Amino acid sequence: MRLDAPLWRQTPLAIFPATLGFLGLALGWHKAANVLPWLSEDFGNLMLAFAAAFYLWYFLFYAAKLMRRPSVIMDDLKMPPARGGIAAMAMAMMLLAAGLMPFGIYVPLVWWAGVVMQIFASIVVLLAIYRDPPEKRHFSTFQYLAFVGPIVGPIAGIPLGFATISLWMTWAALVAWVVITAGLLLTIKPAKMPPPMRPSLAIALAPLSLFALSFGSLGYDTLYTIFHLACTIGFVVLLVSFRWMIKAGFTPIWGAFTFPIAAFLNVQVMDVAKGGGLMAEIGVYAGMILGTPLILFICYRLIMLCVTGELSKKSGAATV
Repeated sequence: MRLDAPLWRQTPLAIFPATLGFLGLALGWHKAANVLPWLSEDFGNLMLAFAAAFYLWYFLFYAAKLMRRPSVIMDDLKMPPARGGIAAMAMAMMLLAAGLMPFGIYVPLVWWAGVVMQIFASIVVLLAIYRDPPEKRHFSTFQYLAFVGPIVGPIAGIPLGFATISLWMTWAALVAWVVITAGLLLTIKPAKMPPPMRPSLAIALAPLSLFALSFGSLGYDTLYTIFHLACTIGFVVLLVSFRWMIKAGFTPIWGAFTFPIAAFLNVQVMDVAKGGGLMAEIGVYAGMILGTPLILFICYRLIMLCVTGELSKKSGAATV
């Protein structure tokens, strides 16, 4: 198949939710080795290496695309899923810092790059929403990534010594989460949602899990317990409604399944470390056994679509 333009010139933002999910999955497997005696950390390390390479490959492609024509970013952000993609790219950079730390690499600059990218992503998404006609401005779960995305920061920020900044990021993300969630509850009607867009509802699980991780690391035990319970309930709801969500078959929106499940796995690993007992261990195994093949399958399918240029066409990515 002959491509109309080289791959890097049509890099789609739709690939980045999957890179975020793969990084989260790898980090979950790495941390699970600390609480599951039988599990070797070598497998988690290998996954971290592959996940980092997967992310950096497409990050450099998109950076080259931006360098060729910086204004292309606004062309890419005409659709809500792409707005989630630009935020996922920034979130993945912050998570990459956490993924590099187990190898003894001190990575504050990587973390700060992710923080700056997240601020930039929020600004350009706001601008894209402002440019939309009034009738198209509505709440969507993709906005969780753009405006609640800073909640990923504490995962690496706290171990790097940026606890105060991480706390402020958490509170800012919580305010955005309350506003978006209230808006979704008032406006969204899942029963009327087009089948291809249904997987996007899975995104709602991600902030619940990430708030649990952040509050658990910061020592806010009550808030940790609340969000841990909420994300566990959310995971069960996701499992029960999974067949309904995938009724339309595979689409680029399936990337929305990856990072929420990965975040849930990391919460369960933290709960085992906190003495959560058997139920926490069951949560870890559920996240690993159900999430690992699904996330790897989604990453594989999206890579294949990206290689042929189909992902760019299906997600409406601009070409430079």
